[in-house]
Amino acid sequence: MTGTDAPSRFFRARVTAIADVTPSFRRFTFGGDDLADYGDPGLDQRIKIVFPTRTLGLDAMPLGDDWYTQWRALPEEQRLPFRTYTTRYVRNHLCEVDVDMVSHDVIGPASDWIDRAQVGDEVLIFAPTTAHSGVSFGIDFVPPARVDSILLAGDETAAPAIAAILEQLPRDASGVVAVELPHADDAAYLPRHPGFEYRIGARADGERHAHLVESVTDAAARLAPAGAGADVEEVDVDTDILWEVPRTAKGGAALKSARLYAWLAGEAGAIKALRRHLVAERGVDRRAVAFMGYWRLGRAEN
Repeated sequence: MTGTDAPSRFFRARVTAIADVTPSFRRFTFGGDDLADYGDPGLDQRIKIVFPTRTLGLDAMPLGDDWYTQWRALPEEQRLPFRTYTTRYVRNHLCEVDVDMVSHDVIGPASDWIDRAQVGDEVLIFAPTTAHSGVSFGIDFVPPARVDSILLAGDETAAPAIAAILEQLPRDASGVVAVELPHADDAAYLPRHPGFEYRIGARADGERHAHLVESVTDAAARLAPAGAGADVEEVDVDTDILWEVPRTAKGGAALKSARLYAWLAGEAGAIKALRRHLVAERGVDRRAVAFMGYWRLGRAEN
């Protein structure tokens, strides 16, 4: 559905402001009348941003109901790149949306756009509309109604989603935030929640994931009493998507209650190892572990 009653659609928006929040996080404010009905289901709502390239404009992107199938059918050189992000803030009355992106060395079309973007540049954003109602399957944080502790863990690509979750959790929620970031000053990016312990570390040269794995292992030992362990389906992260968000058939939480609910996102290899530790080694109920391989080392992914 692409009309005004569609639960999601493409929005055409232009950059109205750019701000470096920390050394690694750049906030893009998008504006335009088309954003008046941009929806905001909250939490870690996923969106997709389509970027123009140096050779292709936004008109090259199929916009119909079957846009993804049409996009895949195009010759590779005619496909506009898109990436997945998290909505940070929505101001419908101003027709504005904020999206935080990781700024790093140019290694692909998205990082190229982030590096050279200027006020006035346009993108397409596939996101919910204000007509959206019911469960949003673009939200992956689906904890049980009763949970003793929450573990939020990931790398810099997960930080905007973790930030949004922390801002929207009730004040009596508690748990651990374990995040590995490129720069020590990036720690200021994450909002503070009074019920959470923060294990935020800068990445050491040549030791990607070391802080993240150590922090999650330590947190799990304290928050999740060791169980019997369970077999987990091993996913080949080089060929398959590592993504599992336990839900009921109607989209709700898979469990009514849990000692620990873990939300893990970031580089697929690290997330696979952390999931194995929690479920197979510590015995955490796999229905209480959401894990998302946002990206894979050495590979550009839409």
